[in-house]
Amino acid sequence: MERILVVGATGAGKSTLARGVGERLKLPYHEMDALYFVGPDWAVNERLTDDVLRVTSAPGWIIDSIGSPEVRDLLWELADTVIWLDYPKRVIMPRVLRRSLRRTVTRESVFGGNRETWAGWLSREHPAWWAWSQHAGRRAEIERRTNDPRFAPLTTLRFARPRDTAAWLASLG
Repeated sequence: MERILVVGATGAGKSTLARGVGERLKLPYHEMDALYFVGPDWAVNERLTDDVLRVTSAPGWIIDSIGSPEVRDLLWELADTVIWLDYPKRVIMPRVLRRSLRRTVTRESVFGGNRETWAGWLSREHPAWWAWSQHAGRRAEIERRTNDPRFAPLTTLRFARPRDTAAWLASLG
């Protein structure tokens, strides 16, 4: 495991796990949302592909995302391992709601200096709405990719329960 993607639905804990795995394996961790959103009003990185190529040119890395559409295949072709947090909505939704509530109340700065707002909760792009509406589609996309012959060389670790993920992480030392 040297080039790792941590994938799953919004709120599954991808960033937390990627950070933990990166620390244990001494791999640089890269947050896809931080690469993607680069400025106010959720401005999108026009140089995303170049930035992802720069990050993945290193011998080892860990990224917390299936990858945005423009770099998805690239990431899956370059990775050697996929860690799939395949958790049900009943696990993910409380996590997303707690995280978004905390970010909204504390005005925590996220990606590109943006903040979650009370008005944002009404948008279909809000993480809570996104997690709810995209869960099945994201799961199907990851399932397709893990079974795609193009990505057959990838080692896939699939976890259906947080406690199994935690036990595996603890086993890394």
